[in-house]
Amino acid sequence: MEIQVLKSKLHRVTITEADINYIGSITIDEDLMDAANFVDHEQVHVLNYRNGERIITYVIKGKRGSGVICMNGPAALKFAVGDIVLVLSYCSMDFEEAKKYHPVIVFPNTETNRLN
Repeated sequence: MEIQVLKSKLHRVTITEADINYIGSITIDEDLMDAANFVDHEQVHVLNYRNGERIITYVIKGKRGSGVICMNGPAALKFAVGDIVLVLSYCSMDFEEAKKYHPVIVFPNTETNRLN
């Protein structure tokens, strides 16, 4: 049996941009992507501390070292600059393997979105 488990998490990053005119996704600083083990176009869940919104979208690379976290497309209507969010990705794995698995959880500086 396979189950879904948390693979990676960016804990408490701040939205720096919201671009309604983009086709969709979340742009994430490539340094943060690397630290959280996210890959370009990977599906993620984004949870908003301000209003409880939770969306599913995909990651696109942002400029390395920029601290960018940009909500693109329709998500820009649910997330505002300054909102603090969690970004989570999941994976499927065997039930027994999942019992031993430890997800990657990254705690960047919330004010700068940079690694401490």
